[in-house]
Amino acid sequence: MLHNPKARFTARLTIALYLATLVTLVVTTFYPVQTEGVSVTLMLSIKLIPLLVFAVPVFRGHNRGYIWLSFVVIFYFTRHVVSAWLSEGAIAPIILTVLTFLLFTVAMVHLKVNRPQPVSET
Repeated sequence: MLHNPKARFTARLTIALYLATLVTLVVTTFYPVQTEGVSVTLMLSIKLIPLLVFAVPVFRGHNRGYIWLSFVVIFYFTRHVVSAWLSEGAIAPIILTVLTFLLFTVAMVHLKVNRPQPVSET
């Protein structure tokens, strides 16, 4: 549930970053080189299922879903920071590091902005 216009903006931005992260994870499965001898279905499942679990809460703007998404995104962020460091600045891990950082940050901003207003007794 969205409580104000700022929450609508942050929700849309979170959805855009969420989709960009998913698309980038799919693209990096095949680029720059597809790994030989590994099931593509298995690789995509491992990369995407933890994030796809949160598709409904993200698109509906549920605060609890955003909280849990943020916990999961921290693991993706950590993995891609390490990958960027070990690859000495390869572009794909850097892009995913930035996307996951922004996704986490915007989701947290959304939670701050989307707090329900207290009911005043008059």
